[in-house]
Amino acid sequence: MQEVLGLPIEGMHCGACVRRVTDALGKLDGVEVNSVEVGSARMTFDPERATVEKIVGAVNRIGFTVRSEK
Repeated sequence: MQEVLGLPIEGMHCGACVRRVTDALGKLDGVEVNSVEVGSARMTFDPERATVEKIVGAVNRIGFTVRSEK
């Protein structure tokens, strides 16, 4: 069963940032990128193939920070 995930992302400022996030998320097995814009990303993922932690880690590795929704 697919799940939808929206991530608020800090550090994105331009179209190049959007492309970097889109590319990083698109390389993850089980993740389908729905949209990425400055400050956020929305995707559908298969929790049997990808975890939220893995998705957040991919964003962090390319130099951005996923904001906590508290």
